[in-house]
Amino acid sequence: MDDPTSTRLRTPRAAGTAGVMFAVLVAAAIVLMRTAIPSGSPADAAVPSDRRWAVRLALEIVPFAGIFFLWFMGALREHSGAVEDRFFATVFLGSGFIFVATLFVSAAAAGTVLSESGSPSGFGRPFAYTVLSTYALRMAAVFVFSTSAIGRRLRVFPRPLAVLGFATGLALLVLGSGVPWVEIVFPVWVLVVSLHILRAGLHRTS
Repeated sequence: MDDPTSTRLRTPRAAGTAGVMFAVLVAAAIVLMRTAIPSGSPADAAVPSDRRWAVRLALEIVPFAGIFFLWFMGALREHSGAVEDRFFATVFLGSGFIFVATLFVSAAAAGTVLSESGSPSGFGRPFAYTVLSTYALRMAAVFVFSTSAIGRRLRVFPRPLAVLGFATGLALLVLGSGVPWVEIVFPVWVLVVSLHILRAGLHRTS
């Protein structure tokens, strides 16, 4: 049987590793989709044949990014233990689950550009961007707010990291549907948090 102390020491590593994997994968998917299907291009414009591979690769990446994000959420919640605040924990879980769901819906809609003719129906592309920028990013903002509040409340996040989280959440909430590439801010924040968790875990182990 595992020692509870050793299990608690492994939890930050799991959260940090999963967070890094999510950040890298979702950032790669965003870059691939943004370069292959620019947001300002006409909805009925065909995807160039030399960029279709990027869309396919992005669609293959997204499910794995979602899996790592769920692992990241679970490890963070386990790390907070019995002292977690029920209100923030509920918002944390709800926003995280909805974010993953909307991310998958957005990816599925973006996949309509890979029709045999190479030309989308005119619905899939704007629908994908609407789901991502209007809904997924807003849920990501709520997730960032709740995670930063929990981290600061439990004193596992230093003040600068908590301030960065609130600024990131505000940017996602306000700029999500109006500024191209703003969605890359979320994986960058997850990467920063994950690296902090890994660093703190190494210090605790030593």
